[in-house]
Amino acid sequence: MKRTVHSIIAAIAAFTAVLFSGQRAGAQEMKDSLVYHQAAALDSTLLGRSVFNIISSGKSGEGEVKIHQSQAISTAMQSHISGNRDRKLPGFRVRIFFDNSQNARSMSETTVKRFSSSHPGVPVYRTYQNPFFKVVVGDYRTRSEAMEFLQKIKGEYPGAFVVKENISFPAADRKHTYDVDTVKVQISQAPFQN
Repeated sequence: MKRTVHSIIAAIAAFTAVLFSGQRAGAQEMKDSLVYHQAAALDSTLLGRSVFNIISSGKSGEGEVKIHQSQAISTAMQSHISGNRDRKLPGFRVRIFFDNSQNARSMSETTVKRFSSSHPGVPVYRTYQNPFFKVVVGDYRTRSEAMEFLQKIKGEYPGAFVVKENISFPAADRKHTYDVDTVKVQISQAPFQN
């Protein structure tokens, strides 16, 4: 709900800014506008730790919390975490290789090695879908993020392009406290002229 409210406010602000930018009266066009969403807060010190153990472990001088629960709850929580480890979500990746020639397998392996060494930390995925070998990189929630990365690697991979795929959950990043998305804003009959 909070994310939706932020999106609506940002879209209204973008629309208002375009209206007051001196557009001709009666002109109708579509403009891209950036929307900034507050990212979910994540404390990386909690990664991989059980919330039940954190709450139960008290420090000197602090209050004490005792949890009385069935072992089945902890077991169910662990089962849920391990069962959803490979869960995917719709997003975008950048395809840097796509070929079906006789040496496509070795070329795709070389592409993976070359990309991994020049861009450490960016996930690389190599797949075979008869008869093509494909190499895609990155896990981006929005097309804008994927396009931004595409511009960085366009010199190395001139044939690269953005594709829509199911992606792995991107790693949480403490340095980026917001997500950026692009929305279309329709401009029609600006009531005010500059």
